[in-house]
Amino acid sequence: MISSLQQYTQEFKYNWKLSYPVIIGLLGHTLVQLVDNIMVGQLGTAELAAVSLGNSFFFVAMSLGIGFSTAITPLIAETDGKGDVTQGKKVFLHGLILCTLLGVFLSLLVLLSKPLLFQMGQPEEVVVFAFPYLKWVAISLIPLICFQGFKQFSEGLSHTRPAMYATLLGNLINVALNYVLIFGFWNFPKMGVEGAAIGSLVSRFFMLAFLSLYVRFNHRFKLYVSNISIKSPDTTLFRKIIKLGFPSALQMFFEVIFFTAAIWLSGFLGKNPQAANQIALNLSSMTFMFAMGLGVTAMIRVGNQKGKGDFVSLKRIAYSIFLLIFLFDVVFCTVFLLTNQYLPWLYLDGNNPLQYTDVIEVVTLASTLLIVSAFFQISDGLQAVVLGALRGLQDVNIPAGITFFAYGIFGFPISYYLGLHTELGAFGIWIGLFSGLTASAVLLFIRFNHLTKKLIINS
Repeated sequence: MISSLQQYTQEFKYNWKLSYPVIIGLLGHTLVQLVDNIMVGQLGTAELAAVSLGNSFFFVAMSLGIGFSTAITPLIAETDGKGDVTQGKKVFLHGLILCTLLGVFLSLLVLLSKPLLFQMGQPEEVVVFAFPYLKWVAISLIPLICFQGFKQFSEGLSHTRPAMYATLLGNLINVALNYVLIFGFWNFPKMGVEGAAIGSLVSRFFMLAFLSLYVRFNHRFKLYVSNISIKSPDTTLFRKIIKLGFPSALQMFFEVIFFTAAIWLSGFLGKNPQAANQIALNLSSMTFMFAMGLGVTAMIRVGNQKGKGDFVSLKRIAYSIFLLIFLFDVVFCTVFLLTNQYLPWLYLDGNNPLQYTDVIEVVTLASTLLIVSAFFQISDGLQAVVLGALRGLQDVNIPAGITFFAYGIFGFPISYYLGLHTELGAFGIWIGLFSGLTASAVLLFIRFNHLTKKLIINS
């Protein structure tokens, strides 16, 4: 048994080497969101709920952009496994063009959807704060999706640190600007929630500039960026990227819209349930970054092995990553269960007598939601990493259908019924989240086993 387990644990070191820069970069970004929420939370529960509502639109659009860009990584990883630099260069350039066009399109789409804020039955005081916030974060989609094009290219070549450096730099800029613009400092006005959005916009332009210059001048990428041009676009390659990218975008879209629906449903319950929901989501998203990082590792390593045609090693390596995220998530589950009463206080000021009743209600609700979040850590982590492995196999269509079923057909109705038609309220919404994530993890794992078994038999 020890020998059998060792074939997976021996891969832990390299898996971690690839994933930790991605995790640090993602955690840095999430920590900035944490700081944003803490800063905005000092203004009041309505302002915190406004960030949650505004981001619900932004994250839906962002999920489509980031999901689409993930098509670049397995294609680059496959060319890297084959040693085909010429094809890798073409994938990078065509992928970057598509990401730029998509970033502009999604930004315009969110800007045009702003009036919907007033038609959703959300608390009026929350919508008033969310409306200007959404304008600036919508524009920030352009540099963010372009950045993703460079990031997925770099990670496809197993260079995961450059994006980490860019994200950490962007985070430092974001935190500094947020402090100045939210509260007002020196000659800068106090802009509140809108200031947080402007800080995010500026930091994302810095991230894009840093990573594009890194890729342009670093020797590791010299073969891919030297003499790069696109005299005649390869429509076949465009179609291949879109064929992989569109279902990948849908996969991420279905999950994000599932969690976004939780924000909207909690808004029907009032500003305090919505604020509590935002706290629990923000804390959960921090631990989810480990799954995202290991999902990228699964995509890279599975893509490499696919390029080499070694499907036995492919399955063993994938299983080692599944085991690693399971161990991480057991730890996260334990931490949430032990600290659920204390974590919500990071976001709110209990010393303001004018808001004390609201604060106590939000803390009580958030601590209850964190109990559910503790248990779905494992399901959420596994489904994200298995999905990364399936993307590495360039299997995207059926997984997109699986995620649609798990979240839209199975999980959301549970959230809707328990949240709005029983006394469970926000707690019921999160039971639905847990149900959808568990269904997704189980079905995606079955799909991965089916595919790899068939590949090994036919190889």
